[in-house]
Amino acid sequence: MKSLMKPTFLLVAMLALAHVCGRAAAKDGPEDVTYRPDVTFTLSTGIAEGKLVFFGEAGDIKGQTNPTLRVPAGAVVQVNLVNGDGAIHDFAAPDFGVKSDQVVGKGASTSVVFRAEKDGDYFYFCTLPGHRAAGMEGHIIVGAPEKQAAEAVETISRDPTDIPAEVGGRGPQHVEFKLHTVERKGELADGTTYRYWTFNNRVPGPFLRLRVGDTATVTLSNDKTSTMIHSVDMHAVTGPGGGASVMQVPPGQTRSFEFKALKPGIFIYHCATPMVAQHIANGMYGMILVEPEGGLPKVDREFYVMQGEMYTAEPFHTQGENEFSLDKMLEEQPTYYVLNGAVGSLTETYRMQAKVGETVRIFFGVGGPNASSSFHVIGEMFDRLYREGDLVSAPARDVQTTTVAPGGATMVEFKVEYPGKYILVDHALSRMEHGLAGFLWVEGDKDDSIFKPGQ
Repeated sequence: MKSLMKPTFLLVAMLALAHVCGRAAAKDGPEDVTYRPDVTFTLSTGIAEGKLVFFGEAGDIKGQTNPTLRVPAGAVVQVNLVNGDGAIHDFAAPDFGVKSDQVVGKGASTSVVFRAEKDGDYFYFCTLPGHRAAGMEGHIIVGAPEKQAAEAVETISRDPTDIPAEVGGRGPQHVEFKLHTVERKGELADGTTYRYWTFNNRVPGPFLRLRVGDTATVTLSNDKTSTMIHSVDMHAVTGPGGGASVMQVPPGQTRSFEFKALKPGIFIYHCATPMVAQHIANGMYGMILVEPEGGLPKVDREFYVMQGEMYTAEPFHTQGENEFSLDKMLEEQPTYYVLNGAVGSLTETYRMQAKVGETVRIFFGVGGPNASSSFHVIGEMFDRLYREGDLVSAPARDVQTTTVAPGGATMVEFKVEYPGKYILVDHALSRMEHGLAGFLWVEGDKDDSIFKPGQ
């Protein structure tokens, strides 16, 4: 077997020698001392359901994907890593100061040893670019796991299928929109929480739908538990501040305004209370669709997806509650890029699903507050692209990637013709390493004339 583990094997050998010497010294001392590993895990690398993963290879974790490694506090832990797929990989657990050698070639192996000194829930992962985002990540739980489970919080992300019914061909009428601003803790990433500022308890806020010519009443209630004044600026509104000039609502109070939808399109709304960028960065954005007269063309599936940025004082994937960083926001250096408010919202929390032959429509917007998006669906082209939310002009055809500005939106439609997992990305692809990805799962029969894997 090819081996690239000389440094870590030396560490294991030194631990073993220390164990022998410790026992020899114990003959003249009051107690026996041991330094050899108390717990050993063996992992291999591979692919499962289109993801790069670690597999458990022995004991209680055998056959598990990205198994949770449970160890007693204070234990000496050895992790063996075997290359099972032929690509370059490694193993890292930064909280314990360990990173293995790279294993190059199928069958290569290495190992690390560390002491688990304190209770908690920690990450292990592969550090090769893109591998963690592609699925190579698991947990090391030290001590009592129930202490960690008790700290779990509710997801803050919005279901991408949470969309009102189509307006269709009806005439103009009066509609009402009720928004409730709430500041609350939510899950930003696995094991990471953040105190979001929200419209109606989710990020993004609710999808609002009406037609051109409608008159709408917008009512905004700011929860009594809020610490900030909140408001709403709707890009679909013709009037001062998009409504924000009359909607600065203190905690525990309510305001409203009325507007007529003069222009069709897909628009953003957001909080516009100073500092506006901070309110947006904390989650206060959403979309409002003004359908043209006669409604939109019929499709089989509609999804609501918004991109945003999170600025935390702590590094990416720091466990526990994270705090907002004003400096990072002003320097435009996001810690996280997210879809629908959180890491994993559209890969783990919710499932976007369609069937072969169906036409999919995605309403895509960028809350920001700073970064544009190069929106792309890997493995698909946009049959129709309604640039910058324009629903009046003829759509662009057969487009691969579209740029959406912060505070901007678009609508894309495409027919899904082959089953599989299609990944929603910002084609500034390093942002995947900061949490941004979504999956569209397509089920149905394969058509070899469209796509045929080789042998």
